[in-house]
Amino acid sequence: MFATRRFVPLLALVALCFQIAVAQIATSPVGLWKTFDDKTGEAKSLVRIYEQNGHYFGKVEKTLRPNAKQTCDKCKDDLKDKPIVGMVVMRNMKADGDEFTGGDILDPENGSVYKCKFKLEDGGKKLRVRGFIGFSMLGRSQTWERVE
Repeated sequence: MFATRRFVPLLALVALCFQIAVAQIATSPVGLWKTFDDKTGEAKSLVRIYEQNGHYFGKVEKTLRPNAKQTCDKCKDDLKDKPIVGMVVMRNMKADGDEFTGGDILDPENGSVYKCKFKLEDGGKKLRVRGFIGFSMLGRSQTWERVE
């Protein structure tokens, strides 16, 4: 009986830690995401979003299409002809309420850089990413799925 009384607070503490961890996952974009082609719906790549000094970045960890380009031949500047795997394609995103804004995203298929915003959905399991020129209405969106 005495051991049971000690066990109950410990169990409550473990449950609270689990709830906090789940809440952090639901509000943080940090992790590995599967990207999809917004036209075909085909899985394209795995992108790892990480936080650095209050900004969020996304780096390609793997391409998922067997015939996908391996280098960014249409990129400009120092990214021209660099490998897509390992490339930082999302840069300088900052939390802005329930959205993340202020940065940009590179499309390695056409070499273009767009303004970007994204928002977590479905309890943090999905990421709604929008790349645009000028106004958010002039762009396209993708939904990424959390892998881990």
